Amino acid sequence: MKKSLFILLLLTLMTVSPVAAQQYKYEAGPTLGMTGYLGEGNLGSLFRHPSFTVGGLFRYTHNSRWAFKANLNYANIRGDSEKDESWYPDGANYTFTSNLIDLGLTAEFNFLNFGRGPAYKKYKFISPYMVAGVGFVFAMCNGSNQASFTIPIGIGVKYKFKDRLNLNFEFTMRKEFSDRIDGLSDLYGIKHSFAKNTDWYSFATFSVSYEFGKRCIKCNYIE
Repeated sequence: MKKSLFILLLLTLMTVSPVAAQQYKYEAGPTLGMTGYLGEGNLGSLFRHPSFTVGGLFRYTHNSRWAFKANLNYANIRGDSEKDESWYPDGANYTFTSNLIDLGLTAEFNFLNFGRGPAYKKYKFISPYMVAGVGFVFAMCNGSNQASFTIPIGIGVKYKFKDRLNLNFEFTMRKEFSDRIDGLSDLYGIKHSFAKNTDWYSFATFSVSYEFGKRCIKCNYIE
């Protein structure tokens, strides 16, 4: 009798173990990081005048390679043209501080099979990835407001700290199309198209995300 119970328990564990992994399809968590800026107020180093960003993310994990993420961040960027090796009209020096509300919708591609699971699937606890998508930013700078579309692109690294807890570091550049998030535009009096403006801003963020939302399991296979 004891031998039969032991065999039954062993078979149960062998059946359940693969299913227990990769059973959650959603993630959510906070983000915290540093911002950088390139534009009329800073034509030099990206992080010459660093500032901060805080926010949150929601991620849908399609499989071990692909995920789709929405992020909402509050950020601050700053610039000062004093040390730029460029000559501005009338020798002026431009400084600004801008507060941003940033929304991004991005796709992530993992270079490795990220997650936990049976050995034959070769899951990895850590994986670099690349990210790209579309976004929207609302900027409040020196008493004026400006809204614009953005294109976020970047790279990152994911680490599965525990079964349902992931750590994430990501660096993204965001191309902004209005050329006014710094309150400066067409300083030389030359009009140009939105595609040729100089405004970029960056996020270097660290996040912690918690997995939830069990996948539908049928016949010991995770849909």
